[in-house]
Amino acid sequence: MLVQLIENQEDLEHLVQTLDGKGRLAIDLEAAGFHRYSDKVCLLQITSDDQTFLIDTLSVDPSDSLRPIFQNPDTVLVLHGGVFDLRLLQRDLHIFPVQLFDTQIAASLVGEPSLGLAALLNKYLNIDLSKKYQRADWAKRPLPKEMLAYAAADTQHLNALCDLLTEQLEILHRSAWVSEECLALSKLRWEPETKSDPVLKIKGSKHLSNRELERLRGICEWRDTIAKDIDRAHFRVAGDPILLEIARLQSNQLSSIGRIKGISNKILMKFGKTLIKRLEQIDNLPAEQWMGYPTKKGPRRHRLSNKEERILEQLKVIRNKAADKLKIARGSMMSNSLLSHIATIQVDHSADLLQIDGVRNWHIEALGNDILDALKG
Repeated sequence: MLVQLIENQEDLEHLVQTLDGKGRLAIDLEAAGFHRYSDKVCLLQITSDDQTFLIDTLSVDPSDSLRPIFQNPDTVLVLHGGVFDLRLLQRDLHIFPVQLFDTQIAASLVGEPSLGLAALLNKYLNIDLSKKYQRADWAKRPLPKEMLAYAAADTQHLNALCDLLTEQLEILHRSAWVSEECLALSKLRWEPETKSDPVLKIKGSKHLSNRELERLRGICEWRDTIAKDIDRAHFRVAGDPILLEIARLQSNQLSSIGRIKGISNKILMKFGKTLIKRLEQIDNLPAEQWMGYPTKKGPRRHRLSNKEERILEQLKVIRNKAADKLKIARGSMMSNSLLSHIATIQVDHSADLLQIDGVRNWHIEALGNDILDALKG
């Protein structure tokens, strides 16, 4: 299969001409969040027929060129486990696809026990997919040939897998099920992340004293500044356990910090004085200015009544029985969280169930009457 790397506007324009009018494209994206400060898109892979294109999104912006193609309702985008890819497409490229076929969703509703792409390609196409570069640094340039080949392989066989899964879905009369799930997937939208107190993300922080918590906030800010400046993931500057240990120290000496297991001497030598200065400022604050552990905001989780708990257990039995009969994983059939929400709702007809976020027509087809009976009790 022909593989072409797209690194400039001229090649991108030729690519658009090649893709124009295609009814199906397999796509995947690579980001650098495991290594870099941001998980921005670094590479976009597209396979059409017997051609695969690798767009270096750090060298050329494909947004305006690909948007009309990816948002064309006559073009199906085939992807695997598309939530991650769609979030990146929306956030970084401002592209909102409308026609999707997610091979992971399809495999789950066929009843496949293993939903990873490598497992599915091995089973359906006898292809061994390497995982060598799964956590590679996709932001480094130039990308070696081995990484480009790995990236291309992620989309080169998706269309063939799509065809084989579609055959199984048609045999099982579940094609409409996947179409409905993929339509819901296309409608997902992600809001920009709101800035929250950094201590909430540090496991074990709730057991710190107010002084230690304030120190931890300062240390988190110190780490974030360094990570952003050198474009490195937070944990590659200093892991969360290291931050906790620094926060607990009674001494603000570089020698004390340097004895903490896992601390980078290179980071400490270059940025240690800034950290010491920040810690001393915090220690000199009046105790009443230490914020303490933040209270979580937002609506509290609804606590089920005894009656709702009984209904939930009945719903689980119904879900489990149907899933086992259809040979679908129970979670793929309907999640426990959705069942828990349904248990709190008053409904009289199947149409009422469809008003619940997450309930699909295929759920009604497979479970509807039994769910209604349980709710009416």
